[in-house]
Amino acid sequence: MTVRTQQIKKVNSLKVQILHNPRCSKSRTTLQLLQDKGFEPEVLLYQQSPPDVDQIETILKMLAMKPRDLMRKSQPEYKQMGLDNEQLSDQQLIKAIHDAPNLIERPIVLANGKASIGRPPESVLEIL
Repeated sequence: MTVRTQQIKKVNSLKVQILHNPRCSKSRTTLQLLQDKGFEPEVLLYQQSPPDVDQIETILKMLAMKPRDLMRKSQPEYKQMGLDNEQLSDQQLIKAIHDAPNLIERPIVLANGKASIGRPPESVLEIL
């Protein structure tokens, strides 16, 4: 019984963050899954308060992704901003992500120096 209590305390003491869009069903499901597992993640409403360029670079490194891989290519801004141009540099794409945060694939969970996109939602449990 004592061991189990210590494990629960350890799990609950981890800092978990979620880049969250409350209008997205996958994001809501992922947040609920985390809460059901005993986590109270820090909810980052990234559309109202976008991550800065350095934070986006860090998230990309944690995900081992290129900027274009993090983008929702079906968003109207993707075409409107000319982001389908293969000549754009990673830095230009990262700036575009910052300028139009709704381009970010969601949700993203950050924990233990790792990141995971919640598609499917259960995939985020691998980093906890």
